[in-house]
Amino acid sequence: MFLVNKRFLTVVLWAFVLLLTSCRQEGSVEKTREQVEKTVEQVKNHIEKSGNAISDKGETTAATLDDLAITARIKGELSSDPLLKTAQLEVTTIGGVVKLSGFVNSQHSIDRVQDIAGGIKGVKSMESSLLIKRY
Repeated sequence: MFLVNKRFLTVVLWAFVLLLTSCRQEGSVEKTREQVEKTVEQVKNHIEKSGNAISDKGETTAATLDDLAITARIKGELSSDPLLKTAQLEVTTIGGVVKLSGFVNSQHSIDRVQDIAGGIKGVKSMESSLLIKRY
């Protein structure tokens, strides 16, 4: 947020300097007005671009938070499941795609992990590289 305020302040100061420079130059009032209008348009464009960048960052941040929430829900469910308490599992989520990896005791455990992950709201798909431990 500080960066955006700093950029905005920089643009406004730049526009002000340009305005003062154009006012100090000899010439008609019409020329000065045209320069001011051009400067204002440039500032508007810059602010619009900054706003779009902020919007994009906000969407990225929201998506990241959604992914973290999905991962946390899955891990919470897995840790409370008696069948999976001893499993060595890794869960990551990127763009709603859950990636499961690690070791479990049986195929039944693999199925259970996938059922739990697939039942979490926001999961778009899963990629599993779960393996059965061999003793």
